[in-house]
Amino acid sequence: MVHYDTRAFEAFRVAVSAYFIIISLIIVGRILAWREVFPASAPEVLNKVVILICLPALIFIHVPTLEASRDLLPLVVVPWVLLACTIALVLPLARWLDLSREATAVLLVLIPLGNTSFLGYPLISGLMGPEFVRYAVVYDQFGSFLIVCTHVLFVLAWYGAGQKPSARQMFGRIIGFPPFLALIGALVLGNDWFPDWLWGLVETFADMLLPLVTLAIGMSLKLRLIPEHRAPLAIGLAGKLLVLPALALLMVWLFGTRTEIAQVAILEAAMPPMITAAALLSAARLAPPLASAMVAWGVLFSAATVPFWYWVGTVVW
Repeated sequence: MVHYDTRAFEAFRVAVSAYFIIISLIIVGRILAWREVFPASAPEVLNKVVILICLPALIFIHVPTLEASRDLLPLVVVPWVLLACTIALVLPLARWLDLSREATAVLLVLIPLGNTSFLGYPLISGLMGPEFVRYAVVYDQFGSFLIVCTHVLFVLAWYGAGQKPSARQMFGRIIGFPPFLALIGALVLGNDWFPDWLWGLVETFADMLLPLVTLAIGMSLKLRLIPEHRAPLAIGLAGKLLVLPALALLMVWLFGTRTEIAQVAILEAAMPPMITAAALLSAARLAPPLASAMVAWGVLFSAATVPFWYWVGTVVW
């Protein structure tokens, strides 16, 4: 008689559902754009709602809960080292290939940042077990989330105007950016003082982020990219799904990291490009078709690459 692990089956079901939801919303958004149900400016409007309301709400929920632990240091170090490697590789490559400022910005944002929460949590739960999700939370919060609040804001301010801004302009753009203001407010004020009605409102706004952003990506998705975006798309997908996970594997091996923490770090590094980061790029008008294509194709290809990196991790350890 065959016995089934119901917990593992449920985790796998949740992981598949996460993929299904994202792909379905992208398809719905693409159909809405194809049928011209909404004006052409609809994706831009949705992205503005996300930046002004949903992302600040998410920041107020998660930032006050951050707590450091020395045992989990590799999960904190890996995403930041991968960010440094991305910058070191992308900038000279962009000069060599003569990529546009907009395409360079997309690569600087979407290669180091993966969908480490909505996809990362259920996939790690499905592949490794729900007890390992707590490690993914550390990678996501101290890595991906803080990188969005720092590095991404800098890239948007530096590349967003089409020309290099002055230091004063950079400072003004960053401190006037709603997610940055929310970050300062969350660090200074926390969220313990929220009454029940405000907490419920903030959670509702945060829950709106994924469907709004994914619909906007589907509406902006161009199946045929202009020629100058094809090379950045190939570079971005190869860097995000292949190069960065390989670097993460090398790092955790050199660190002598504990098996379960090492495997979580590798899987989180292998996640497809972050949807929220693509929305920020689109709102700044930094090659929206390229950002949307990286997210859409990244999600599809990661259905094969993420299990591959999980297999590699189990072989190495």
